[in-house]
Amino acid sequence: MNENNKLRDVFDAIADPTRRRLIRLLAEAESGEIPLHELTSQFDMGRTAISKHLVILKEAGLVLDRKVGRETRYRLNAAPLREIQDWVAFYSKFWRTNLLRLNQLLEEEDI
Repeated sequence: MNENNKLRDVFDAIADPTRRRLIRLLAEAESGEIPLHELTSQFDMGRTAISKHLVILKEAGLVLDRKVGRETRYRLNAAPLREIQDWVAFYSKFWRTNLLRLNQLLEEEDI
C-alpha cells in the first residue's frame, strides 16, 4: 500500500496511546522489526487486541509486516508521520509569530 492510498487517517491512527506505544517500540527495535509475540508481551492485553491496533497502524501506512514461517514480524514506516510533523510545524510558527506580536505590544505599552 503506498502513502497516497492509505485506508486510515494518520492522526486517527496515533490518537490511541497503545498505538503510540507500538510505534515507539517499533522505532526502537534494534533489528528493525519485532514479531507479534514480542509486541504482545509488552502490554497487558491479548494478542487479538494488539493485532487490531496493528491493523489500524497498517491501514494508515505506519506499519509494514512480513511473514517468516508462522510468525508475523512488524516494522515501522515513519514516512506518514511527516504529515503530523508538518501540521505541528505550521502551528509552532503560528504561535511563535503571535507571541512575538504580543511581546511587541507589551513593550509598546510600557513606553
